[in-house]
Amino acid sequence: MARSTYYAWRQHRQQPCVNPPLSRAGRPRRGYWFTDTGTKVPEGQVVEWLSTYIATPDGQSYGYRKLTTWLRREHHLVINKKSVYRLLAEADLLQGRRFPIAADRPVRRLAANHTITGPNQLWELDLKYGYIAGQDRFFYLCSVIDVFDRSILGYHIGWTCTAQQALRALQAAVVARRADWTPGTAPVVRTDNGPQFVAHAWAEGVAALDLVHERIPNATPNKNAHIESWHSVLEADCLGNQVFRTLAEAYDAVAQWITFYNERRMHGSLDDWPPAVFYRWVLAGTAPTIRAVHC
Repeated sequence: MARSTYYAWRQHRQQPCVNPPLSRAGRPRRGYWFTDTGTKVPEGQVVEWLSTYIATPDGQSYGYRKLTTWLRREHHLVINKKSVYRLLAEADLLQGRRFPIAADRPVRRLAANHTITGPNQLWELDLKYGYIAGQDRFFYLCSVIDVFDRSILGYHIGWTCTAQQALRALQAAVVARRADWTPGTAPVVRTDNGPQFVAHAWAEGVAALDLVHERIPNATPNKNAHIESWHSVLEADCLGNQVFRTLAEAYDAVAQWITFYNERRMHGSLDDWPPAVFYRWVLAGTAPTIRAVHC
């Protein structure tokens, strides 16, 4: 070794580092994409679109490149193929992993037509996205609604919504209502085909709760009309008229509004009574008569 090389190395080791190496973590994930008209679309919504499309006969044959083209054409999304690959990989939706054989997927029970005449017969569960302006990120709200009395029975709010987190919202609903239904007559749980609801963890958790899970056909949001309607009310009365700086602010505002909705907000389908009040009257046998719900 040349003497100059040794002394240069020693001097380098003895001096503090003036310019430390930059972190290789990269910039934080944005968590959303834009459409060609400038509308922000949350990451979770993109994954839901992909999951629903891949479950169709048309989408099962496509890889991430053609799915990128589909997102651009169908949803006018400005997104590149590398981002789509990452989303598919994280959701375990890459072809050859998620759908190798039919037996690898939980059995899909399609939503049947129901006539709902009382509480705890059919629950609907779905996701809603809210925006945190102070952090330029979207958060998830996963909620469970009783189709008959329209009560919100459980919910999850957070930066993510995995199958396990959605399951905790369902578990909260079961804890709140299990004592009120007759053994052997547990509610049917209805969802769409989002990645949370096709996961093995979700199927196993629902089975452990002794509930029946059914999924609506693709492109039929009307089969989940009651939770979709609640989301529109939530957007109009809570999310759409205030700006959140942090997730904690959003959590407090949404939680307080859900309490207001359940306990005090008049509901047109319940003869203008709040859901919680109407439910207590149903249990006592003194509730006003309302029409059966067909869905």
